[in-house]
Amino acid sequence: MKVTSFHFMPHRELPEDFDTRYRSAWIDAPWWELADPERVGEYYDWSIDELMLAAKMGFDGLGTNEHHQNAYGFMCNPNLFGAILAKLTRDQGLSPAIVQLGATISSTAPPIRIAEEYAVLDCLSGGRLIAGVPLGLGCDADISYGVTPITQRERWREALELMLKAWTTDDFFAWNGKYFQLPRVNLWPRPIQDPHPPILVPGAASSSTWDYCFEHDFPYCFLSYFGGRSAENVMDRFWARAAENGRDENPYRAGFLQLVGVADTDAQAFEDFSQHVEYFYHKCLHLPPEYIAPPGYMDYKSLVNLFTSGMLEYSDFTVDLKPLSAKDMIEKGFAVVGSVATVREQLAAIAKRLNIGHLMTVLQFGSMPHDLAMRNIEQFGQEVLPQLQPIWQDKGWENSWWPVAAKA
Repeated sequence: MKVTSFHFMPHRELPEDFDTRYRSAWIDAPWWELADPERVGEYYDWSIDELMLAAKMGFDGLGTNEHHQNAYGFMCNPNLFGAILAKLTRDQGLSPAIVQLGATISSTAPPIRIAEEYAVLDCLSGGRLIAGVPLGLGCDADISYGVTPITQRERWREALELMLKAWTTDDFFAWNGKYFQLPRVNLWPRPIQDPHPPILVPGAASSSTWDYCFEHDFPYCFLSYFGGRSAENVMDRFWARAAENGRDENPYRAGFLQLVGVADTDAQAFEDFSQHVEYFYHKCLHLPPEYIAPPGYMDYKSLVNLFTSGMLEYSDFTVDLKPLSAKDMIEKGFAVVGSVATVREQLAAIAKRLNIGHLMTVLQFGSMPHDLAMRNIEQFGQEVLPQLQPIWQDKGWENSWWPVAAKA
C-alpha cells in the first residue's frame, strides 16, 4: 500500500468561541479579526517541516491541496508548496511522490496554467508528480471563484481533456471548447513522465466521478472525514460500479483519507489529540451545507446515488457535529487515535475492508501544535508505516498509477 502524508495547512489558533461567534470557517471568517500574517508564515513553515519529516521517515508520498477564503486550510495554490517539496526532497536525496491532490482546474482559466505548473513540478522533482484533479468544493470554485455551479462538472471535464492534450500532442493546436478558447497551444515545459504524470481524482462519493474514472482508467480517492466505518457503504458501491464498468478490484484504483494520532498508549493518545480532534470537527468544519454543494453542483446521477445509498448520514456535513465530543468521534472512527498497536490494527482493517491501495494520512490536524505534529509523524513513520506498506504485496496487484521515479 502507498501511504501519503497529507496536509491541510490550517489556522491552528482560532479563538475558543469561534464557532459560536462566526457563521462559518469558510467564506465568512474575517481575516482582519482572526489572523496575523507573520504568524501565518510560521504555520506555513511548520507545515513544510512536517511534510519534510514525513519524507525522511519513508512515506511514499507528500500531499497538498487547494482551498480558498477559509481557516480550515489556506493552501490557496498547492503548487507553490509542491515546488518547495520537490526541490527540498531532491536536494536531500529523498524520493517521495509529490501528490498534488490537487489544483482545481475547473476554476482556473485557462486550465493550461495548471498543466504548466504541474509540468514544472514533474521536471523539478525528476518525474515524481502525481497530478490530482479535484472537481473542487462548491465553496471554493462557485462561491470564492465565481463558477456557476451547474457548469462546474462540464468545465472540469473540458479542462482535464485540454490539459492532457497539451501534455501529449506533438504539434501546435487551437482549442475552441465550450468554456475555454485558445488560439495556439504549445506547452512549455512538458512533464518528464511519458505520456504524462499519473492522474488522481479526489472526490466525495459522486457516482458521476466514479464513472468518469472507470471510463478513463483513473484512480479515485474518497476524501471523507468520518472514518472507515462510515465509508463502507460508499466504497462498496464504488467497487460494485467498477464491476459494472468492466474494471477489476485492484485496490490501487482507490484511496482514502484518514486523520491519525498515535502515542505509546491509548490513554496517552487520547490526552494528546482529543482537543485537536474537537477543534478540527467543531471549528475547521464549521460551515453550512450549502457552501459545500450549492444548488446545481451535483448532477442528477449523483443525486440519485446519494439519496438511494444511505450515504446521507455524514454526507456534505448534514450531521450536527457540535454535540459530539472527542470521545464520541474517536469511538465512531472519525479519527484513528490510539497506541501503535491500535492504530496499526485499525488502519490495516480500514484498508482491507475498503479495498484501498492509497492511504492519505493526516497527521497534523486542527489546532495540533508543531511539536506534537512532529512527534506524531515520527512515531507513525517508525512504528506504524512499515506494517502498512506491505499490505497488498502478496496479492500481485500492479500499481500503474504511481511515478516510477518515486521511491526508486
